[in-house]
Amino acid sequence: MIDVREAVSDEDLESWRRVRIALVPNERCATIGELRDVKPPNLNLLASLDGKLAGSGVGGQSDLGGGFGIPRVLPEFRRRGVGTALLHALADYASSCGQGQLGAQVEDPGSLAFADRFGFREEGRQVEQVRAIAADEPAPDLPEGVQLVSLAERPELSRRVYEEVALEAFEDIPTPRTISITLEQWEREWINWPEGSFVALAGDEIVGCAGLMRDDDRPARAENSLTAVRRDWRGRGLARALKETAIAWGSAHGLREIYTWTQTGNEGMRTVNEKLGYVTRDVSISVRAPLPLREEQRA
Repeated sequence: MIDVREAVSDEDLESWRRVRIALVPNERCATIGELRDVKPPNLNLLASLDGKLAGSGVGGQSDLGGGFGIPRVLPEFRRRGVGTALLHALADYASSCGQGQLGAQVEDPGSLAFADRFGFREEGRQVEQVRAIAADEPAPDLPEGVQLVSLAERPELSRRVYEEVALEAFEDIPTPRTISITLEQWEREWINWPEGSFVALAGDEIVGCAGLMRDDDRPARAENSLTAVRRDWRGRGLARALKETAIAWGSAHGLREIYTWTQTGNEGMRTVNEKLGYVTRDVSISVRAPLPLREEQRA
């Protein structure tokens, strides 16, 4: 028997994390505290089959508009209806919240075929690039007139970075819809490591930012946060210098791997990454379907 229920207790959320870490081992997983702090809250689901943990799901409001829902099933429980049960629950939740579409990410042909059965269609791809970090990565040369400070040193700059650089960068990221991130989300989800989050200053002007997101489960790796340069400062080598700063800082603080995601259409940043030694490791496909799912698709 398949049972799908909300993950409520800390024990539930740790089980949810266990599935996520098992199936997405190359990415950081949110801590229990981070899962509880998401605003607006996500729906975190657990699925069991005959009393055994079989999968998990997460759904909520997408940064790209509409809802999102991602079911995950452990390999030994696949093709037994668990993924379908999770998807139905996530789709119904999004519909109950007034959402007209459901977005998801799939990483393999089997998952793409599963999504296709329910009317999901591809709308873009994201490429994961990874960089091995040596113990003695050099500090970069900065463009003339630019200095870097961390948000640990200057926490009062966080709001200005968001307003003067990040919002502009989100508009320019080639996603199907403009990414919508609030200041609260920015400070909670994108800057979880102030010591490793850097602001580029030209005098009193903020002209760029870059940083790393800490992985509490695997302290030797981190994810690049937003690397962005103000439009009128692009083309001067600042993006590369910002990325090199994050690499050098990570090296000095024990990191041995940094990874990042870029979108189809963002070949400029992908090229910067390649020149810095990043290599492609994975591709994730963004898919979307109308809600509610049609009955004939649910059969």
